[in-house]
Parts: sequence; structure tokens; C-alpha cells
Amino acid sequence: MAFSLGANDVANSMAPAVGARAITVRQAVIIAGSLTFVGAVFLGANVTATITRGIINPEHITDPKIMVLGMFASLMAASLWVLLASLTSLPVSSTHSIVGSILGFSLVAAGPNVINWWVLSGVVASWFISPFLAGGIAYLIFTHIRKYIFYKKHYLQQAGIWAPRWIALTALIVGYSFLYKTPVGRGLEITRSGAVLATGVIAFLVWLAARHFINKLTRKMEQNVDEVEGIFRRLQIMTASYVALSHGANDVANAIGPVAAIYIISRQQVMIETAEIPIHMLVLGGVGLTLGIALLGHKVIATVGNKITTLTHTRGFAVNFSTATTVLVASNLGMPVSTTHACVGGVTGVGLARGFSAVNFGVLFRIMGYWVLTVPIAAFTSIFIFQILKWIFIY
Repeated sequence: MAFSLGANDVANSMAPAVGARAITVRQAVIIAGSLTFVGAVFLGANVTATITRGIINPEHITDPKIMVLGMFASLMAASLWVLLASLTSLPVSSTHSIVGSILGFSLVAAGPNVINWWVLSGVVASWFISPFLAGGIAYLIFTHIRKYIFYKKHYLQQAGIWAPRWIALTALIVGYSFLYKTPVGRGLEITRSGAVLATGVIAFLVWLAARHFINKLTRKMEQNVDEVEGIFRRLQIMTASYVALSHGANDVANAIGPVAAIYIISRQQVMIETAEIPIHMLVLGGVGLTLGIALLGHKVIATVGNKITTLTHTRGFAVNFSTATTVLVASNLGMPVSTTHACVGGVTGVGLARGFSAVNFGVLFRIMGYWVLTVPIAAFTSIFIFQILKWIFIY
């Protein structure tokens, strides 16, 4: 499962940077692989995985052996679907794959009453909310950059004014996201007002430093578009690196959470709702994520970075910014969103800012087809595997 996640979800962080040619595919694999491993092992160390994702009520499944077989079937089903999507170079949601798999075995094991239908409806709603929200934000950001920088006569000077502001806003989003979207940040237990104050001070200091650095940089530059794009290239690499780090810290639980649950239930023979993930399992998950990135990550990177629309550094920055913002805002509102859906929505948004002809809707509709199929295919595969396992180990 960790291998499949690494192969597929790496595109969320690195595809815009590769598509904009800020970094090469090889550099993306090295950066994403190392940062994802660090995020999984060190920032994910305090993870407590909610093994059922809130989709089912575990009290309806009274036999621990049924839960063990169901979680194992869920892992197998989700990993097979995400791996298949990676081999066909299409991005899918790992979270929704796990949700579909757990949904499948639970329906067979305990009937429809075991399902939290309200939570499931939120997952379905996120198919539409996250890509449209991210696409809208990316559209507005790129349109703003184009209007207030590229369409101005002295656009290099305009870049010197607006780029530090975007850098400071990025620092604000990244800082706040770190506090609320990584296990280490949540472990600090900072109040919401304290987090806003801390990240606000950091953003102001970043703005001062960025303004000094960029003004110094622009004095040596000539008045051309490539120089402006070069400013945003640095910012794009920074945001891509953060998303990779955060991906390792958060998504390792998708792969290792059910394993930890199986391990604890098997040893203690009691039902549990959450599972503390041991450090050796985090290392195992980190290794799996890194291997997936190294061996298959380039496939989905190519689709998201190159095949939907043409990306530049400013467009790639708009994608990364909109993805991080969408996930952060939605998470704080309690909405279950997919980073994959947000990233693809952001790429589409910057493409639409240049007109419908700039977007390859054939590729986009194939991706959306996979999104719709994720939950039912994962569910039916999980049911099939679960029935076989039950027949072998129980009957």
C-alpha cells in the first residue's frame, strides 16, 4: 500500500514543478523520496490512525477476527487499485481507495447499519468540492499575477512588489498548515489564535526578507518574462518540497494504520477504534513510499505535470498554492478532501485561465472517470478478497 501511495501521490507535490521545468523528473524523485521518508518517520511519529476513517461504526462488528480479515482485505484492495492507476499513469485518491475498501467489507460483515452514511456523503461531496475550489483559487491567483505583473509596462518592478507578498502569504499558509496538518504540529497543542499570531509574525518577517532579496535580485535582471518566471521558480520548489514533507507525515497512516490495527487486535483480541503506530512500522511505511516514488512516480508526474495543460513557473506556483490552501481550509472545516483531486483541479484552473483550448479534456475526463470508479471498485475488490479470506480462515 505504501509503495502504491508513493507511486501515485507524489504527483500532488512534484508534478507542477516538473511540468514547469523548475526541476527534472530525477530531481523530483530524489527530493520527494527523501522528504517523504523524513516526513513519514519523524513528523509522523505521533500519528494515531483512525483505522475505520469514520466510515463505519466498529461496535457493530463484534468478532475481532472479522475485523482483522476485513482490514487486511481493505489494504489489499486499496493497494491494488492505486497501483493499477499508477501503472496507467492516472492520479487517484488513496484516502478514497481506503474508504471504499473498508466500506465494502463492512457491508458484507455487518450490513448497511454499520455505515456512517453522513460521513460517506461528505466523501462523495468532496469529489466536487476539492477540485472546483482548488481550480477556482488557482484561476484567481494566476489571473492576478498576469494582470498585475505581466500585463504591466514595467513588469519586472511589479514582480518586485507582488512576489514578496505572495511569498509571505505562502509562508502563512505553510506555517498554519504545518501546525494543523502534521502530527508534530498538532502535538504542540497551540490554540487557533496563537497559531494565527505565530504564523502572522513569521509571514511578516518572511515578507521583509523576501522584499530585500528580490529587490536586490531584480536590480541585476533585464526586463523580460523569463526573469520574472525565475523568481517564481524558487517559490515553486519551496512549496513543492513542503507538500512532499507533509504527504509523508500524513499519508503514511493510510498504509500503516490498518497494519497497526491488525497487529494490536491480533495480540490483544479486543476491538479498537484507533491504533498507535509503532516507529518500526513508520519506517516500513517510509521505505515503501520512497520506493514507490523512485520506481513508478514518474508516470503520474508526467500526466499531471504535462498532459492536462502546459505549465510555467507562475502557473505551477498557482497550482501548489491552491492545493495547499484548499486542503488546509477544507480540513479546518471538517471536510474530507483529497489532495489528489485538489492538485488536478488546480492544474485545470490555471489552464482554463488561458481558455478552454489550453486544457486537454480527454485526459481530464479519463482522470475523473477513475475518481468516480475508485470507491465502488475498491469496495467490490475488498468484498471479494474478504469472502475468500473468511472462507479460508473461519469456515
